Amino acid sequence: MSMPGMYVSPEQLMQDRADYARKGIARGRSLVTLEYGGGIALVAENASATLRKVSEIYDRIAFGGVGRYIEFDQLRIAGVRHAELKGYQYSRSDVEARSLANQYAQMLGQFFTHELKPLEVEIVVVEVGIGDEANQLYRIQYDGTVMDEEAYCCIGGDADAVRDRVAEGYDPELDAGAAIQLARAALAGPEREIAAPDLEVALLESNAEDATHRRRCFRRLGDDEVEVALGDSADQPDEGSEQEDS
Repeated sequence: MSMPGMYVSPEQLMQDRADYARKGIARGRSLVTLEYGGGIALVAENASATLRKVSEIYDRIAFGGVGRYIEFDQLRIAGVRHAELKGYQYSRSDVEARSLANQYAQMLGQFFTHELKPLEVEIVVVEVGIGDEANQLYRIQYDGTVMDEEAYCCIGGDADAVRDRVAEGYDPELDAGAAIQLARAALAGPEREIAAPDLEVALLESNAEDATHRRRCFRRLGDDEVEVALGDSADQPDEGSEQEDS
């Protein structure tokens, strides 16, 4: 039995969809992207050993997503296919984060406007510059809005608070280890700690040896490498060592 139709204003419909998408994104853990002295670091809180929030898209381009995993992973796959096809038909140098971000914006905007349910995702697309080229950081929201970010970008449910904590300690001359430490501190906040195995970390490196001739700049860090970057692998004091109460 069909229910009688009820009129809903376009403004209310868009507001309801936006609220729905934001609630879904808020349930996900945040992700931090920030430039450092030798490239771009992508750091996400992710306890899963199999589901990835950060991935390589193309030679110097990386992708990060928060929200519903199955939805942003489909976007990742679509981005890889788009980049590979464009690089094959034209030139690898024609594949840019800017055009890819615009493609994602069109896809998300189409879902938000025309589909019954919007995608509950927020994504970031970044490209590391080589030589004198500038890095590119793009944040794309659930409704297709694209924001060109500078220095750092935070997405996810607690993005505003995480961004404020990043801003307090950010320095463009940070090295990779310091950038990862800052990202972890910003993700954790003052009231908790995040262990190295619960972080997913990847780097887009621009200062590697012979970088101008390298195709792939993406490098995913293992748990042991993350521990070293965070300083968590330092030798602990012996149990029998004397300690003073503070």
